This record gives sequence, structure tokens and C-alpha cells, in this order.
Amino acid sequence: MTLPIRLGYKASAEQFGPAQLADFAVLAEDVGFDSVFISDHFQPWMHEGGHAPAALPWLGAVGARTSRVQLGTSVLTPTFRYHPAVIAQAFATLGVMFPERIILGVGTGEALNEVTLGLDWPDPPERFQRMKEAITLIRELWADERVTYEGSFWHVSDATVYDRPDRPVPIYIGASGPAATRLAGRMADGWITTSGKDPALYTDKLLPALDEGLEKAGRTADDVDTLIEVKVSLADTREQALEKTRFWAPLALSPEEKTGIHDPLEMQRRADALPIERAASRFIVSTDPEEHVEQIARYVDLGFRHLVFHDPGHDQETFLRTYGDEILPRLRARFGA
Repeated sequence: MTLPIRLGYKASAEQFGPAQLADFAVLAEDVGFDSVFISDHFQPWMHEGGHAPAALPWLGAVGARTSRVQLGTSVLTPTFRYHPAVIAQAFATLGVMFPERIILGVGTGEALNEVTLGLDWPDPPERFQRMKEAITLIRELWADERVTYEGSFWHVSDATVYDRPDRPVPIYIGASGPAATRLAGRMADGWITTSGKDPALYTDKLLPALDEGLEKAGRTADDVDTLIEVKVSLADTREQALEKTRFWAPLALSPEEKTGIHDPLEMQRRADALPIERAASRFIVSTDPEEHVEQIARYVDLGFRHLVFHDPGHDQETFLRTYGDEILPRLRARFGA
């Protein structure tokens, strides 16, 4: 069975305040998007003009203002600022209030969101194990009446999440490397990654790792939603499309250039030093809707079935309406919906 594609909107919490971002999410539903995903940062990457609204109350507010779109985090880290049991409770509540519309996307975290709070920032292997254990604990709290859990990182005693949806909230794992992608294939309901990287990363490393995880767990490709955040900048001229990406220059920094940075001022300093072509390097930069769709189609051809579009500009209303009129219909005509 081949599942239909879904087309989503990335609500940029680093760039807009909570009320304005909620208005964009409501508009996204109105113009035809299938899902809305929000990042969950304590601090943005850019200090000037940056925002960092809390994802949990925002999801509740937007859920109450919409009726159809799926809502989720891309991604939240349930291992440092949050105890996994608190996340289990929060997303169970969201799942009760908005049945089958909520997705919990999780990741291993960033120093930007944790170190500032005085929390330790361990090496990647420990962050990976913390995420894996957090997922296990969250699912136990959703499945069992009384949970006593003794893990390597968390302990709960006689814990109950009293308000739970009839069907558990799907858990997606955000991953940009093979180990976490393999884990998504083994135990997650979905896998989240991002566009604009070396094509060989997807074809030679990530997608094979997903297949390995699926095979090890005895699962099929239809058991895991494949979600990719597609970074797009469509404008009348190439210069306008390039300039729109300036706020998101931190995305173009290499892991070596940004790993361990906890201060938005320092992140901004490094990002501002990048030439505009490099700042835009992660984005599909287009001036023609047909050519834009052709570039997006490469990710569908790779096997991604859930495309969540991230536009870097400040005029999100124009982006949403343009996509609703020009891009979503073309994609649905080509790939189904």
C-alpha cells in the first residue's frame, strides 16, 4: 500500500510571536494545508528579531481555533528542560482535547535551549540514550494504569496519567544521522528530517538506516510516516528569494560551527558573517511555481510522504496564500492527497 502525501506548514517559533504565529496556523488550515508543526525552543538562533514562544500552550490555543489540521512539534526535547512524564501528561491532554490531530515530535536537543538554564550538556551518545528512554517511559505512562519505572536517567513511582486519549498520540523522532533514523524505523510512528543537505546523505545514509530499523523490528514502510521539513523561498526575483533567507542563515552553519553554542548573540554573529548565497544554501530558491514544484518533487521521489514547508520570509500571509493557490494544488495533482 502506498500512503498519500500530506502537505504541512512549519510555524517558525524562532521568528514570530505566539499570537501572530497562531493566526498563521489558522490561515494554513484555511488555505488547505494538512498539518502545522512548531519548533520548541527556549531561545531562538537569532537575537535580533528573534522569538521563542512555548510550544505546549500554543498547541492548545491553536487546536481550539482549528478543526482539521494535525498539530505537532518539530521537535521538542523531552530529556532536559522537561521530564518525560510531564510531556506524557501534556500530550495526553492535547490528545484528549483534539483526538487524532496531535503528534509528538522529539529530538535529542540543542545546547541553545538547555545550557542557558544551567543544565548539563552531555555528549551525543548520552543524549541519544536519554531520548530513547524518554520515549519508552512516555509510552508506558500512556499504556498502563500505574507505572513504576527505574531507568538510567528517570525514575517514577506509582505514576498515573489520568486523562489519556483512546488512541495514543503518535511519536515521531527527529533525526539527521543514521543512529536516530534507525531508531525511528525500529520504534517510532514517524521520522522527521530536514531538506537542503547533500543528496547522498539521504540516499546513502538516512533512508538505508530507516530501512534497517524497519527490518530489524519486522515493520514495513507504511508503519512509519516519513516527514521532511522542506525549506523553500519562492519570490518574483531571485534576489528577493535569496534575501528572504537572511534571518535563517544559522541553518547554513556546519555542525562544527554551531555545536555547543548556547548564546543567540554568538549564533547571530556567526550567521551574519555568511554570504547570502551560503545563507540560502539549505533552501529551494525559486521564481517560477512549476520549477518550484519540480524541485520539491525530488523529495517525494525519494520516498518522503509528509512535506512540511518552511518559508523564511516575514510575509507569511503571502507565502501561505501563494502556496494555497499555486503550489499545493500542483503537488496534489501530481502525487495525490
